[in-house]
Amino acid sequence: MEINATSGGAEGQHESYHQKLENKAEESAHHSEDEQEESKKKMGKKTLADVIQEMKTFLWNSETRECMGRTVKSWGLILFFYLIFYMFLAGMFSFCMYGMLLTLRPYTPTYRDRVSPPGVMIRPYLHGFTIAFNVSEPSTWKPYVNSMHHFLQAYNDNIQEEKNIECPAGRYFVQDGKESEEKKACQFKRSQLENCSGIEDPTFGYSTGQPCILLKMNRIIGYRPGSGIPVSVNCAIQKGNESALRSVDFYPGNGTFDLMFYPYYGKLTHINYTSPLVAMHFTDVKKNDIVPIQCRLKGEGIVNDASNDRFLGRITFTLSIGM
Repeated sequence: MEINATSGGAEGQHESYHQKLENKAEESAHHSEDEQEESKKKMGKKTLADVIQEMKTFLWNSETRECMGRTVKSWGLILFFYLIFYMFLAGMFSFCMYGMLLTLRPYTPTYRDRVSPPGVMIRPYLHGFTIAFNVSEPSTWKPYVNSMHHFLQAYNDNIQEEKNIECPAGRYFVQDGKESEEKKACQFKRSQLENCSGIEDPTFGYSTGQPCILLKMNRIIGYRPGSGIPVSVNCAIQKGNESALRSVDFYPGNGTFDLMFYPYYGKLTHINYTSPLVAMHFTDVKKNDIVPIQCRLKGEGIVNDASNDRFLGRITFTLSIGM
């Protein structure tokens, strides 16, 4: 009996000890929660004046004499570092620009090893390289006609006679003198395009299903095409039935670029220069069909078969003429 009593007393003490530990843990948890709530209440009770005061202290702390967390010395060192840093960058950039400008010439490009021979382009150029219209529907071909008239305004005979001079045909028009001197330009009159001039036929043949297309070489300063022999133009079916293109007339003459329009001296000195043109009058093309045509330059030094540039010495377009 005594042993049981003693055992029961020990168990009671053990339970009492655990109970005390649990009570302390609960009290500690409650105390922590109370502190968090008090902290939240204090933060929630912060007024606008307190926020403004803290901001003022951040901007200027009179006790530590700091502005935005830094002393005057610290700010001075930072500003001095960035001043030197950006001055160095500006100087390096200016030096690089100066070095690059020393290699440039205002009238003639210093490096011209990647621009010869010339590429070509056509007019009209409205919707890519497909010229499609229906003869019986003027609204389909009038945009092409308007584009041609607009492009040829600079080639009007009166403007050419006023601004440019007559030059001897068949030879290069080389002009000596200082590079900065203004160069004269040879006349290329609109009337030289004959049936494709838009003078006798204001529709350039589009109203009858016999369209005119203008071809010009890109300008290259100092370039003399043909090595003394005029460069000519030739057109043919690119792929398909060759009978789809039965007749093409070329203007002026037999479709050549006269040597007198070369060399070109650049837009700064060759102010009134107008690029020579070759007009291609497609008088007999298969109707109601898509006809792919390729026109090429032919002459000494001309490249027209480069696989990586479809505009170098040649151009491909399609004609689709409905009746």
